[in-house]
Amino acid sequence: MFLEHFFNYLQNEKRYSKHTLIAYQNDLQQYSQFLTSLETDILNSNHHAIRAWMVSLMDSEIDPRSINRKISTIRSLYKFLLKENLIEENPVLKIKAPKVAKKLPTFIPELKLIQLLDTNFFEDSFAGLRDKLVIELFFGTGIRLSELLGLKINDYYPKENTIKVLGKRNKERIIPIPVALGNLLDQYLISRASINVSNEIKLLIITDGGSEAYPKFIYRLVQKYLSYISTQDKRSPHVLRHSFATALLNKGADINAIKDLLGHSNLAATQVYTHNSIERLKSIYKQAHPKA
Repeated sequence: MFLEHFFNYLQNEKRYSKHTLIAYQNDLQQYSQFLTSLETDILNSNHHAIRAWMVSLMDSEIDPRSINRKISTIRSLYKFLLKENLIEENPVLKIKAPKVAKKLPTFIPELKLIQLLDTNFFEDSFAGLRDKLVIELFFGTGIRLSELLGLKINDYYPKENTIKVLGKRNKERIIPIPVALGNLLDQYLISRASINVSNEIKLLIITDGGSEAYPKFIYRLVQKYLSYISTQDKRSPHVLRHSFATALLNKGADINAIKDLLGHSNLAATQVYTHNSIERLKSIYKQAHPKA
């Protein structure tokens, strides 16, 4: 019963996304099953049991980032249980998450993306128009995959050349779009209206058959087109988000403005992109300076 209240709290008060809620449910199910093997449960667990779970995850060669996410899940749970007076002390307070090596965001150089978007990689059809729009939206606005899938037709404001995005925890933000992207959106909406789409589907991006787009559909689409210009392993929608932020930073955009465009809740999440910029400056220095 307390887990049901916990998830209601996450959904209604913390406004976590459906994707995050599913991840939390999976983490807690896994944690609860492990506690059962120790002949205890969530309410009666202690820091020794949590450490034992962490060790089992490490032995299973789970990535440290995934372990940290799972620890974050149970940290949120026990904080909630303490607030609800269902436990007397928080066992996670004595837990230290494993250290994770910092990874620089993977991105694709803007010139390669411009080459992709400005040449004839896209078919002259509704599907080709939609595919190009998807790539343009990711690279031109930096939105997340979930935000793209949640975009509705009326979230596009042609007179203002902006789109309204519903981000994490249901936070709305307005993002300006380039004129060329606005023109592409106009063309797409005309083409979309000409195919057989149910009036009940208000979402902007749809499949070839006129149904709502879904994560794997977009992943395959992005991977297909990025493979034309890049051989790197990571070719995902999030790579295009990273590419958007890196391109802005390299052009001298204010980091606080980038933070707002990306929908980050704090500046620390945005500052990771400065590392890519510094590496670029080092490369330029080595090539250009006589003493390098």
